[in-house]
Amino acid sequence: IIVSPAKEWDVIASEEPNIGKIATGYVLPLAALSAICAFIGYGIVGQSFFGYRYASINAGLIHAVIVLVTAFISVFLAAFVIDALAPSFGSEKNMNRSFQLVAYSYTPAWLGGIFSILPSIAIIGSLFSLYSLYLLYVGLPKIKKTPQDKQVGYFVVSLLVLIVIYFLIGFILLKVLSPSYGYSTRIRYDYY
Repeated sequence: IIVSPAKEWDVIASEEPNIGKIATGYVLPLAALSAICAFIGYGIVGQSFFGYRYASINAGLIHAVIVLVTAFISVFLAAFVIDALAPSFGSEKNMNRSFQLVAYSYTPAWLGGIFSILPSIAIIGSLFSLYSLYLLYVGLPKIKKTPQDKQVGYFVVSLLVLIVIYFLIGFILLKVLSPSYGYSTRIRYDYY
């Protein structure tokens, strides 16, 4: 899917999609790999700030849980959004196909998560997500049977909705997980 996406989307389109198999056999292993790398990177390797190295098991756990939960939830939500928008753009409404499209499109993002094993270069892994967007765009006409003249609109509207959803998921997870691991998301000022 990464090297020759157009050809691979044709192969994927000929397969019968199975959400359970794709979720447990493809999404979960790749998301878990990213989560393990995040745990190692932020929990053991750590980051340097002004000459001090900072690493904690709590930070590693928070990053790992956020990566794993966000990856899993985002595939389902993205598939739901893409499927719900399909009729508006002359595309096939089929949740199984939408899930298939999203799961395989996210491959570069999850593989980019390997870079979080060294937090100082984790941003490089984030850039891999941009290629995931390209894969999603290329896959729309092949998997969702999107007409060529509506492909850009479908992609842009889906992307905007998904950006809002991802920020909300991240914000909620940060609010829920931070206090339970001893972190505060509020800045506290002590005056003496």
